[in-house]
Amino acid sequence: MNKFQRQSRYPAAAISVPEDIAAELPALPPQVRAVADAPPIAPPVPLTPAEVRTILMSLLLTMFLAALDQTIVATALPTIGREFHDVENLSWVITAYLLASTAVAPVFGTLSDIYGRRAMIITSLSLFIAGSVLCALAPNMTVLVLARGLQGLGGGGIMPVVQTVISDVISPRERGQYQAYFSAVWMVAGLLGPVIGGFFADHLHWSMIFWINLPLAVGALVLLLPKMARIPAYHRLRSVDWLGGLLLMASAVVFMLVLSWGGHKLAWLSPAILAMIGAAVALALGFVWHAQRSDEPFLPLSLIGGRVVPFGLLISGCALGAMIGLTVYLPLYYEVVYHLSASQAGLGLIPLAAISTLGAAIAGRTMARVKHYKRVAIAGTITAALAATAMTLMTPSLWTLVALLSVFGVGLGTPFPICVVALQNAVPRAQVGTITGAMNFFRAMMSSFTVAAFGAILLMALGADVSLAEGASGAVTGIAVADMVHAFRYVFGAAAAMLSCAAVCMILMEERPLAGPAVPPPAIEMAE
Repeated sequence: MNKFQRQSRYPAAAISVPEDIAAELPALPPQVRAVADAPPIAPPVPLTPAEVRTILMSLLLTMFLAALDQTIVATALPTIGREFHDVENLSWVITAYLLASTAVAPVFGTLSDIYGRRAMIITSLSLFIAGSVLCALAPNMTVLVLARGLQGLGGGGIMPVVQTVISDVISPRERGQYQAYFSAVWMVAGLLGPVIGGFFADHLHWSMIFWINLPLAVGALVLLLPKMARIPAYHRLRSVDWLGGLLLMASAVVFMLVLSWGGHKLAWLSPAILAMIGAAVALALGFVWHAQRSDEPFLPLSLIGGRVVPFGLLISGCALGAMIGLTVYLPLYYEVVYHLSASQAGLGLIPLAAISTLGAAIAGRTMARVKHYKRVAIAGTITAALAATAMTLMTPSLWTLVALLSVFGVGLGTPFPICVVALQNAVPRAQVGTITGAMNFFRAMMSSFTVAAFGAILLMALGADVSLAEGASGAVTGIAVADMVHAFRYVFGAAAAMLSCAAVCMILMEERPLAGPAVPPPAIEMAE
């Protein structure tokens, strides 16, 4: 145990940094060669409140860019397909970004622990800008798909690096309420993306959805970079395990392709899908074998063990997976059961997307005020599970469904800030980027898996292809309302099971003390 580690397991709610340690922190080198050399307690950040606000605003803008590009392209796809006379390959415009961004999330997180946050935020934004320019100038579909892949490399790096920078600036106890702001950014980007993309495609030119990224990205860099030099960081100088990183990325890409093609382009039991599943498993096992024998593995397996990290990964994966899965398929339910138009069905997703931000905000603010910060997430996940169970057992009217989705959304949002902070608080500071990248990677994989699983559930229950690509005007027009209601009982039941799993994991996850400003005594008493 080094002198920077906490000497007891009692709550650290009343202290930020011990005085003797705080006196030595300014003299420590900004880079360290061993994990044990980095203090787990965040030192005071030499930034004024105004500088912290500037950094947060630039990080929010950066995150908005990555979130916006996951939705802004969707409504412009028909226009792009007509201009390039290529409709068959349109799905690759979305898939290329998704594959690249998912695969590189753990890479950028780990590299930020080695080379620093500044270098990685510059790299990720530069890749994002270069990809955006190439997308806007693309002369054909092939170039556009490749450019979207390059853009995805940058977008996938933005998310874990931004969340890691927050951990360098804000103490763990205060960090949860700022994570709620990022949840709000995702919600706004999700709602505005399709609207902006459709406007540009109809009234200007589809390339504007990519050109708009340039001034926003440059503005974020101008705001952020001058302040980042003053943020304390304890990076680990070590060689990069490129082989381990490549094995992890390759297994993720193959697995994502299986989830994207299985049941749609190829049958689940087709030789091609079975071969890809075997390849993904072999690559994953190769990564594990290599990590066990490497002195400096890309993602240390010991890092994802213990009583916090595995539970936190599973909680956040289940919560986000349930949210994305329902977001993808609920419009189908609205259109068939309640006979809503596509735009009205989109509005019906607001209770799920927007109100989950309220749950995240409640949980984030609670973390800063009470000692037992897990309790709000335990209550929230249980509430969400009960709401999903109610949707499973009853056939609600439209407004009853909206009310249940609102309750579900509030509960669903509570574990997000708590999981991020708990994971970052559970590892040494020199590995915060690594665990943040792993969290984003696991979330993306669970989301893709859930979308595929919900689609398979509907396919088995209905006996027809219910791909969103067909919409209400396709094969689903022949499906009876009663059949759709019956099929969605299984979907809502699966969501309830996922949130129940999240609630159990939240109960089992160790509640470690959070360093930060003192918790007011009245708040502690109320929490008790």
